[in-house]
Amino acid sequence: MALYDTLFSQLDVTSSQHLVTDSDFRNDSFREQLSETVKSLLALKVIPVFNENDAVSTRRTPYEDSSGIFWDNDSLAGLLAMEVKADLLVLLSDVEGLYSGPPSDPNSKLIHTYIKEKHQAEITFGDKSRLGRGGMTAKVDAAVCSASSGIPVVITSGYATDNIIKLLQGKPVGTLFHKDAQLWTSVNEVDAREMAVAARECSRRLQAMSSEDRRKLLLDVADALEANESLIMAENEADVAAAKADGYEKALISRLALKPGKASLCLAKSIRVLADMEEPISRIAKRTELADGLILEKTSCPLGVLLIVFESRPDALVQIASLAIRTGNGLLLKGGKEARRSNAILHKIITSAIPDSVGDELIGLVASREDIPDLLKLDDVIDLVIPRGSNSLVSQIKNSTKIPVLGHADGVCHVYIDKSANPDMAKKIVRDAKIDYPAACNTMETLLVHQDLSNNDLLKELLAELRREGVTLYGGPRASSLLNLPRAQSLHREYSSLACTVEFVDDVGAAIDHIHQHGRHVMFSRKICFPFLFVALFLPLSCWPPFSKFQATCFIFSSHTDCIVTEDHEVAEMFLHRVDSAAVFHNASTRFCDGARFGLGAEVGVSTSRVHARGPVGVEGLLTTRWILRGSGQVVDGDKGVTYSHKDLPLQTQI
Repeated sequence: MALYDTLFSQLDVTSSQHLVTDSDFRNDSFREQLSETVKSLLALKVIPVFNENDAVSTRRTPYEDSSGIFWDNDSLAGLLAMEVKADLLVLLSDVEGLYSGPPSDPNSKLIHTYIKEKHQAEITFGDKSRLGRGGMTAKVDAAVCSASSGIPVVITSGYATDNIIKLLQGKPVGTLFHKDAQLWTSVNEVDAREMAVAARECSRRLQAMSSEDRRKLLLDVADALEANESLIMAENEADVAAAKADGYEKALISRLALKPGKASLCLAKSIRVLADMEEPISRIAKRTELADGLILEKTSCPLGVLLIVFESRPDALVQIASLAIRTGNGLLLKGGKEARRSNAILHKIITSAIPDSVGDELIGLVASREDIPDLLKLDDVIDLVIPRGSNSLVSQIKNSTKIPVLGHADGVCHVYIDKSANPDMAKKIVRDAKIDYPAACNTMETLLVHQDLSNNDLLKELLAELRREGVTLYGGPRASSLLNLPRAQSLHREYSSLACTVEFVDDVGAAIDHIHQHGRHVMFSRKICFPFLFVALFLPLSCWPPFSKFQATCFIFSSHTDCIVTEDHEVAEMFLHRVDSAAVFHNASTRFCDGARFGLGAEVGVSTSRVHARGPVGVEGLLTTRWILRGSGQVVDGDKGVTYSHKDLPLQTQI
């Protein structure tokens, strides 16, 4: 209690201790006084802290005896909540909530809403943790009892930062118990694992189709999109209107909106380009004769099941789905809630074109964000996660899964104007890189200028033109002083809007160093510790909530697309070969970094990873390889009698 007093006093709140026993709750007068006492204390901004009075308790063995009206803090909390008719009971645990099995079991999934009729017989409880007296079994019993009496209950983690605040804001945290829960959720709903397994089974049937049949499937999807143009636009316009009403940023609304005719002219066109590309599956990359009559082939094959989490852009759904079909992969999609209507109609149109012989479960649309944590645990079913969205989205997913993650956390693209740059070319490239589509990840966010151009007419005209287009300019340490610009908060900043940073550099070497240095972004994740009494003597006060902020540092690299504008060939080659980014351009706008513009047909995103795929990820980025060996009865037998030739053979396509 001394610890609680100290903590609450830091918030100008008083706490009071109340010790109770079983016999107290058998006294009707006490129970009536209890409710009035709690109400009076809360009105005075005093926090009552209840505990069992161990000194006078008649319990034989406190940690084993479960007799009486209450037998641990969870049952006491439930009893108190019912007595005072609480609006909500929160039971804190050392795990996220109630799982279908032991949390350490990879097959266990977090139950977001407890439905007694469904979950009571399904849940398997593991061993009790060393924290607390009754474990998860006691929490569930207390929660079921309280919920049946009309008190909503949430079991959630006491370790997670701001969990109680998030809960009171209505965010989906932990496991909810409610007397009407069975009316909210279908008992027969498809869970995350079932959805992923179904996508894998359908993908195998898709791979078994002939190349021509897969091509026809893509053409059918393109035709279906064109035929439903008006329906797509109506749903998209509803999403845009709702986003505006909810006060979303202009950059997000720009990504959300489909331009009239885009479904028929752009999306369908890109799908037909994919359909007409060379068959990607079972393409032979290498043929080798290992020995006489023993032929080894290295062939392309699908990755398996992809989970794509994306924000805002409904056209991304079409590109990703068409790429999945072309490459024979199963697909699970989770779009942002702001594009809910657009994504739903696009998914319906695309899956309606998939034949029954494959199954429309080939492409699953994840309806709730609550399913994402469960999906990220399915490393035995899902083969690759590709997040498309904000820094926080990508970082959160990378920190939450064992599944390989392909993507980029942000797009801080640089354009460097060298002292030898052609003025007209420089103005044209910079204008396009910033103005063409400010919300895109391949838009210029930082303009680097050679110091010799600081008083040059080129720079004055360029900045004036950007301002006329509505671009807000910020300066780095040097540019803010020389050009009288507002100081940029950070030299690593993705504006995704009509804004950019301007900075001067000494030469191309300094430009390269700037890109490498400020392409790095330091993020801090904060974790709050929940005060379990047994560690109180060993930790300083600063480690207790609300003061504890354990900071873990992670570095996010942009390395997306960077460009140099120069007429000096030697300088250009130095920039192209030394800048360590996914795409590096000479005298061309950063906006060219796009799957369709690269001739890939479509893209699932731009990867800044260094493993598997980098840059715009199209068909080849969604494929892996396997080895096929054709023999005639050969055995190793210690390599006796085997004469290895290891001779390269001509390639031939095997479909």
